[in-house]
Amino acid sequence: MIFFKLFLITIFSSICLPSSESIEDYYIRKTNEQFNLINDYKVDMVIRLEIPAFRMPKKKYKVFYKKPNKIKVKAKGFGILPKTGLFTSPNDNFDNLKNVKMSDFTDDLNIDDIVLIGDLIVDSLKLEMPNEYSRITFNPIVEVKIDTSKWVIKNVTTKLDTLKLFQINNRYQDFDNYYMPKQSIVKYYIKDEKLFNWLNKDAGNIIGQDASMMPNNSIVEGTITVDYKNYVINKGIKDKIFD
Repeated sequence: MIFFKLFLITIFSSICLPSSESIEDYYIRKTNEQFNLINDYKVDMVIRLEIPAFRMPKKKYKVFYKKPNKIKVKAKGFGILPKTGLFTSPNDNFDNLKNVKMSDFTDDLNIDDIVLIGDLIVDSLKLEMPNEYSRITFNPIVEVKIDTSKWVIKNVTTKLDTLKLFQINNRYQDFDNYYMPKQSIVKYYIKDEKLFNWLNKDAGNIIGQDASMMPNNSIVEGTITVDYKNYVINKGIKDKIFD
């Protein structure tokens, strides 16, 4: 099955792709084009946090988005809103990777799914390393699963060797003829406190409280579940909303 799929990809790429475009760039471009069909939206989000030694009740947000990168979050009090992969375009995400290539992944139940693998550009994290040796030896890889029937990102997994650091799974649903996330499940597997600043910056946005007030012994491991409902898509949002 794997060889058959790779054979089809090879034939497809030789017939349908511009000579200057690789199969990897084609998948990225098509996914980004799908993302860019959305000019603006507002949505209600419910966040559930399950992290040991960290307590937060279920939290509701109203989120406004306008292309290319305007985001406004309305919430009362304290909360955490994961943002990695939720509001950024596929191009922005893939810009943080190098050496992107197709994997030999195959799924008999989801035959339209493909996986791209790339090396994470560590400098893009703005992560303070304890020393130069740590910077050199910290080489995470990122796996991105794309549904090529809908051109959406279903899963992003960041690994260090075989150890998972971070994973986001997206479930989609048709909302007013737009294929949008219905639920995102963000999982963290990082236990090293030296990586906490990166994780806290990149995957958590503390609303109503300074992140530095979080306890030093916080365990950055657990699950954040995001449910989306009441989408209003491409109806126009005034710029003053984002002031």
